[in-house]
Amino acid sequence: MPTIKRSVFFVSDGTGLTAEALGHSLLTQFENVEFSQHRKPFIDTVDKAQAIVARINECSRVDGMRALVFTTLIDRDIAAIVHAADAFCMSFFESFLVPLENELGVKSSHTVGRSHDASDSSNYQKRIEAINFTLHHDDGITEHDLEKSDLILVGVSRCGKTPTSLYLAMQFGLRVANFPLIPEDFERGKMPGNLPKYRDKIFGLTIKPERLNKVREERRAGSRYASLENCRYEVAEAEKMMQREGIHWIDSSSKSIEEISTTIMQELQLE
Repeated sequence: MPTIKRSVFFVSDGTGLTAEALGHSLLTQFENVEFSQHRKPFIDTVDKAQAIVARINECSRVDGMRALVFTTLIDRDIAAIVHAADAFCMSFFESFLVPLENELGVKSSHTVGRSHDASDSSNYQKRIEAINFTLHHDDGITEHDLEKSDLILVGVSRCGKTPTSLYLAMQFGLRVANFPLIPEDFERGKMPGNLPKYRDKIFGLTIKPERLNKVREERRAGSRYASLENCRYEVAEAEKMMQREGIHWIDSSSKSIEEISTTIMQELQLE
């Protein structure tokens, strides 16, 4: 079956992150369609709405097929303008808010940008503190305050520890430290520093040597560090160490950060 190409717009009067996340979850179910995606945040005036409609209509004309538009627009007048575009439009708020209002027996506030509001100071502050903690404990920089961590990730260099750590901090407010497992650790036959004290907080990442080789070649091409032979050695030794220490691990080779993070939280029962 030939690949179909469609333009997709995520339109919001806020950041557009909610529309993009929900829309992307739906689009991933269609394997034979190539989507050209555009996030359009802060569409909060009539002029902006009319301008984005012109852009949507132009894409529909050039593609020869209607664009797909996912919206989280609160203002009904602005939403009406956007939904009049030559496109297939879906409003997440219209789809879900009205049934929720009926079930709860309460009208929604229709407040713009509420889902990313920093006024909920406790949760917002928790995420900021988690991000700062995670940045300060990246790549084994320090063991200071490890007792305050929610999670400690270990694994060979370039297996995905840093992006996973930051995702968990930003999305869930978890304080995450991460430490690389290096040849010196394998020679000593023990995890770095005082990590064994925090074994109940440790989770491991591993990776297929062939994938690791490609990742490292992009960083240090032709080096022993990136060689397939060394990658095989490090991965094998890291897995032996984690097995010996009773540490659960997951292979990050073909998994998204979201999948890795969800698995870790489920395994360690993190909230």
